[in-house]
Amino acid sequence: MNTYLLPSGAARDAADLTGASDDETLADDDDLNPPCVLVFNASDPSGAGGLGGDALAMASVGAHMLAVVTGAYARDTAEIFDHFAFDEEAVAEQARAILEDVEVRLIKVGFVGTPEILSTIAETASDYPDVPLVAYMPNLSWWDENQIEPYLDAFRDLLLPQTTVLVGNHSTLWRWLLPDWSGERSPTPRDIARAAGEHGVPYTLVTGIVLPDQFFDNVLASPQAVLASEKYERLEAVFSGAGDTLSAALAALLASGTDLTAATSEALSYMDRCLDAGFRPGMGHVLPDRLFWAQPEEDEDDVVEAADPSDFALPPHDTRH
Repeated sequence: MNTYLLPSGAARDAADLTGASDDETLADDDDLNPPCVLVFNASDPSGAGGLGGDALAMASVGAHMLAVVTGAYARDTAEIFDHFAFDEEAVAEQARAILEDVEVRLIKVGFVGTPEILSTIAETASDYPDVPLVAYMPNLSWWDENQIEPYLDAFRDLLLPQTTVLVGNHSTLWRWLLPDWSGERSPTPRDIARAAGEHGVPYTLVTGIVLPDQFFDNVLASPQAVLASEKYERLEAVFSGAGDTLSAALAALLASGTDLTAATSEALSYMDRCLDAGFRPGMGHVLPDRLFWAQPEEDEDDVVEAADPSDFALPPHDTRH
């Protein structure tokens, strides 16, 4: 079964997630514009995640991001020190302005900082009930405990009922959605998907499930069944930004009309290759290289001599008459 979030043309109906045929497309053949995704997220100066990471990942898989800045992190590549949230009216005005101008194929929500902003986003999304919403829940252990609980409560009560696909790490989603879990084993992805489903979420992508022999599993599930599973070898590095990369790529692929299981597989493969090509720009963690595909391939038989930096120097500032 193919699961489409975005049936094409005038007959698009987001409530019918399984009725599209293989040959359906999101736009007419003569429409060459990339699909537009409205993203609510924070600015991240390290480039590990946030809007900068979303923009690179979405552009890499063919979508155009419409960025709504919800706040800013104070962080480096090793840790998050603080977060400064925007006023919710500033967030609402950003979204309102672009939504009146551009057709949005999908909404993606990352970390937005306050329950008030979550309420604003939920109100905005409710005005576009036919537009699917991908929500990413990151690890919030860096944040003040007094702020975490009301944020998670607001996310669960206000945003999950409008979420089409929830993305998050197994440990993060477990502790949030199943806080009273008392089983001898850890909850399965379906257990987590059922817990999310109680709040209206039809699909949950659970990542980072620890397997033997240095592997991680990533599972897409509904409350009724496991829809897809992808296993990847654990890389010997500490990364920042993997979840942002995955959720952004998934949102972009879904906006382009890729069915849910195929989009999940492609997004996971993209994330794995970003991590495999990861780089360390500072003294902290390794960041995903979201533009790994743009790097020139090494060819020992074709060595190009590096350009002299002076070739690109600006001309002197002398004023000549």
